[in-house]
Amino acid sequence: MIRIAAVGDVHVDKDVLGRFRPALEELPKQADVLLVAGDLTRHGTVDEARCFAEEFGGLGVPVIVVLGNHDHQSDQQSRVAEVLTEADITVLEGEATVLELHGHRLGVAGVKGFGGGFAGACASNFGEREMKDFVGTTEVVSQRLQEALHSVQVDALVALTHYSPVPDTLLGEPLEIYPFLGCYQLGRAIDSAPTALALHGHAHHGSERGRTPGGVPVRNVAHPVIKQAYNVYQLLSEDVDLQLVAT
Repeated sequence: MIRIAAVGDVHVDKDVLGRFRPALEELPKQADVLLVAGDLTRHGTVDEARCFAEEFGGLGVPVIVVLGNHDHQSDQQSRVAEVLTEADITVLEGEATVLELHGHRLGVAGVKGFGGGFAGACASNFGEREMKDFVGTTEVVSQRLQEALHSVQVDALVALTHYSPVPDTLLGEPLEIYPFLGCYQLGRAIDSAPTALALHGHAHHGSERGRTPGGVPVRNVAHPVIKQAYNVYQLLSEDVDLQLVAT
């Protein structure tokens, strides 16, 4: 069994320091790894990245993250990623990493993702250059996720994104903004591989549980949705959907 702690949209800055840490200190007892689904910071500054590294670093378990749209706000995303990497936090953007846990190999493939919408109500790669650029970005990012998912041979495979791969976990958000919260191409990439679990954030007013068209469990772990420092899910057990811990 592998226990995965997950959260997203923690929006750390100096005012948040210490808020998550008491629960995070308990992580080695609760989980084998922590995945953070983007929006690590409030405005994507280097100082905020250092705050995130202080709050979420040195936990005694591996920490793997993707960036979110807030982490791009100040156009310092490369430096933000460097700060996190220097703190031994793994940052994924179109890559996969493998962890050896309890004799099993856990693979995590991650991208930020992008918008575009879902089947029946989505943007298309047609018309103005601006629209083609928008959808082109979605297609490129989703292809990178697909390649990352297929790049590893593991016992359990997890997709980590900021934007949602399905509309199910957006329930509660206004329909008008669904195209800015996720895209079907991410779900298609997830379904192309033997993915056991998909985790995302971004939709603060969404719902926790959903599935891809191919049946992969999807969890919206945005902090405003789960309302706690992290949820814990288990893989390589009888029930991948079982939530183990409410900390």
